[in-house]
Amino acid sequence: MELQAQEGRLIAAAGLGRVLVATAVSVERDAVAAGLGVPPGSDEAVLGAAGRSFDVIAVGVGPALAAASTASALTAAALRGTPYGLVVSAGIGGGFQPGAPLGSLVVADDIVVADLGAETEDGFLPVTELGFGTVRHEPPADLVRRAAESTGARTGAVLTVSTVTGTAVRAAALRERHPTALAEAMEGFGVAVAAAAQGVPVLEIRAISNPVGPRDRAAWRIGDALAALSEGFGKLAPVLEGWNRHDS
Repeated sequence: MELQAQEGRLIAAAGLGRVLVATAVSVERDAVAAGLGVPPGSDEAVLGAAGRSFDVIAVGVGPALAAASTASALTAAALRGTPYGLVVSAGIGGGFQPGAPLGSLVVADDIVVADLGAETEDGFLPVTELGFGTVRHEPPADLVRRAAESTGARTGAVLTVSTVTGTAVRAAALRERHPTALAEAMEGFGVAVAAAAQGVPVLEIRAISNPVGPRDRAAWRIGDALAALSEGFGKLAPVLEGWNRHDS
């Protein structure tokens, strides 16, 4: 199995294969599928285009389940001899105001896990300062630029958290630690970890449904965000179809 996985990574490294779009839940999956022109209603929607196809799946909520589900999809594809050449983490998320207004799109130039570490008397220490692992993955800069230009998205860090921010104090603390952050979600880093383990590039795009901070459900605009996600993928698809990792 290790040899087959290595072969899958080599094929992916050549820039071949399909695009895997990983959303958290089915409504996000269906919004992406609609943008790609694929009817909703199945766990996997496939669109053949320009020699490349899109598989859109719901991987679950939170970084752990997202990582496990994405890794399973990547491994299965590699073992079938049809590896993915790119993984996109997509969905709705919270936006840091005023940088990411409701209904806008954010493309991550930095995918950061914001709450993996330790709380101390002197503040939060990321896991890297404890001598372990990593807390960020950087998508290909050229792909980020092209994606933002095609969709009109803003670019900045997208934070992955296991606990959604619900207070102004925590929102301010996150912005202080991550001054380039524009959005917060729960799956991007997990998806990125799975992609990196198999040598596959990753991109993250979020449509903003609510402000990061105190929870006010009356202020949420989930429908508008899902519509923006669909529209964004309609514009993004040609970029993803034509992109090759060697362009970066």
